[in-house]
Amino acid sequence: MKPFQFILILLFVFPASIRVWGQESEAAQAYRNQDYKKSIELYEQLVTQGIRENKESAQLYFNLGNAYFRDNKTGKAILNYERALLLDPGDGDIRHNLRFARNRTVDRINTAGDLFITNWFHAVRNLYNSNAWANIGIMFFILFLITVGVFLFIRILWIRKSAFYTGIVLFVLMIMTNIFAFSQKSERIHRNYAIVMTGAARVNASPDENSNALFELHEGTKVKVRSSDANWYEIEIANGSVGWTSKQNVEII
Repeated sequence: MKPFQFILILLFVFPASIRVWGQESEAAQAYRNQDYKKSIELYEQLVTQGIRENKESAQLYFNLGNAYFRDNKTGKAILNYERALLLDPGDGDIRHNLRFARNRTVDRINTAGDLFITNWFHAVRNLYNSNAWANIGIMFFILFLITVGVFLFIRILWIRKSAFYTGIVLFVLMIMTNIFAFSQKSERIHRNYAIVMTGAARVNASPDENSNALFELHEGTKVKVRSSDANWYEIEIANGSVGWTSKQNVEII
């Protein structure tokens, strides 16, 4: 690269980066000064910019969630913690703050029992994000190729046997890590969970204001979006109950 080309890159790229870093620093300073509304405004701008540039940041969502929590907006805080967790499911700080924010919610819904294998799958999958699992899968694939090479070209019997069985284990691990990566990627793309954002959200039997009210949900409750119809979402809560609520009552994670 010619020197003048490098200088042009510095002139055009660095100022944009400095503006972002400066704005993030300003948002953090506003948070430290307990000016949470200004911190929220600045972090929201950064999050919007990240979405526009296809560069969502778990850290920004986490910081925004903290600002909303301090501003006593529990629903918005939980929403942004959940978005941060979706991008970085292995982060202990995000999980801790999310649990703390959930303690402020009104609804206490008993979770429907899941199979052990389902709980185990999600627990292991959420140790890392999809990119990390993909990298681990690549590592297992390379090791698998090495064991194949050893099996094919080494003539010592015990080494060939070891390579064969090790290769089987590595192949299984490679498949599992790719499943974890694909599952997380799919969850991030489809985003079929939402957070109740209103103080009281009525859930009806059908997508009609005049239909029977089944139950009521409150700010901060997490729901699964099963389908949509015009201005309505069909939702499912943790205990398996299903109903319809207005799209205005919830926000997609």
